[in-house]
Amino acid sequence: MRSRDYGPDVLARSGRVRPAAPPSVEAVPGLVVEDAATGFCGAVIEVEAGGVVLEDRHGRRRAFPLAAGAFLLDGRTVTLTRPVRSAPAAPARTASGSVAVPGQPARVARASRIYVEGLHDAALVERVWGDDLRVEGVVVESLDGVDDLPALVAAFQPGPRRRLGVLVDHLVAGSKESRIAASVTSPYVLVTGHPYVDIWQAVKPSSVGIAAWPQVPRGQPWKEGVCRALGVAEPADMWRRVLGSVRSYTDVEAGLLGAVERLIDFVTVPAGDVDDEHGAKHGAEYGEGHDRGHESGRA
Repeated sequence: MRSRDYGPDVLARSGRVRPAAPPSVEAVPGLVVEDAATGFCGAVIEVEAGGVVLEDRHGRRRAFPLAAGAFLLDGRTVTLTRPVRSAPAAPARTASGSVAVPGQPARVARASRIYVEGLHDAALVERVWGDDLRVEGVVVESLDGVDDLPALVAAFQPGPRRRLGVLVDHLVAGSKESRIAASVTSPYVLVTGHPYVDIWQAVKPSSVGIAAWPQVPRGQPWKEGVCRALGVAEPADMWRRVLGSVRSYTDVEAGLLGAVERLIDFVTVPAGDVDDEHGAKHGAEYGEGHDRGHESGRA
């Protein structure tokens, strides 16, 4: 029986190769292309919905649809596409989370001041709020101890244009610090504080790289007790580690954030914005607002 020749295998793949799709190119203003169908050559002027406007060297303009493979770029067939709009860049932030003001010089220092209880407190405040304080012209100074607060207030002579803010360590109800703070009654003085035994504790343990701050028995020096528990030889070494772990307000506990933010807001209020007869909220502030997180009205 003779076999029949049916020609090429109908199930075999075709030997023809489908041409590759032309590359896509964004139709950015100024891009020079040629319309493949008409030969019109010009620069992209604008991109409309589904089309592009070209302008040739004589100033003539024509609109063309954004069809696949409809244009030539340097002799190559391309598909023009609408430019992708990039999202606006987020504004730069200071370490405190406020919007940064690049290039703005430090303001001449105000008469108003903020006092804190020691060099470590001052260094931590500078680390987080330094940029804000320079823009606002607020100087931070150190107290030798909260016991000197009444004398400091008397010597400072606060007034509507000369406000005083004070940050107190371990400002909790019933403490010696709270009693001293409550004795300050000037409407132009605001005393705030944080609930931590030492300013070190205001830095989150996770930022420092520890599970929690060690519990130090009452009556023992707190810093030395922490160093012993963590196996650190000197408090100075531990402090460098603590301060170096702070990069922004996210490394600091809310209790300190709220206290410092209130002080900055208080000492930067223009004198005319406050009823001088009644003054502003003053006296000791503790036990409230410690969980309010980071707020800044100065951005």
